[in-house]
Amino acid sequence: MNSQAISLYQKRRSQYALGRNLPVGQDQATDLIKHAMREAPSAFNSQPTRALILHGAQSVKFWELAKDALRAIVPAEAFATTEGKLDGFAAGAGTVLFFNDVDVTKGLQDQFPLYADNFPVWAEHANGIAQFAVWTALAEAGIGASLQHYNPLVDEAVRREWGIPESWQLRAQMPFGSHEGGFGEKGYMDDEARFKVFA
Repeated sequence: MNSQAISLYQKRRSQYALGRNLPVGQDQATDLIKHAMREAPSAFNSQPTRALILHGAQSVKFWELAKDALRAIVPAEAFATTEGKLDGFAAGAGTVLFFNDVDVTKGLQDQFPLYADNFPVWAEHANGIAQFAVWTALAEAGIGASLQHYNPLVDEAVRREWGIPESWQLRAQMPFGSHEGGFGEKGYMDDEARFKVFA
């Protein structure tokens, strides 16, 4: 069965060879990210996901902060590899930082105590869905991206640099840019190991 949605999902691949030659303008890329996040579902329509969208030099600044944080913990003899990876992310056009606003979760826990234990889990679900929505929207627009996780190492530096509220908890980072390389073959596990179907 052909599905336009699944065709879009198949375009969403991790792109590590990024450049700054976006097929759309900076403002269009920002609008695309915002629109995708707005349409991403969340439990009780609570909308706990937040984003810091960094373009150009601001994106490079983030990866320099990440480099500083990692330099403190990565052995000197191994740092060149780490630095090369981060420079690859900085070579892109921008980076989206995804956060959860824990005040939203706390408010829901107070309002619906019966589900209190579930709301932090559901906030993570919402964040993951937002990441997927943004990534797929970027892929559909011909923009490459990958998903990274340098939190919590960079959390405080990010908070200081961009005035991020204390209630925003960093969950992931998505460098994006033009496609400057191809993709390897994607493997799939056997359906028999992954699915159980009863009819």
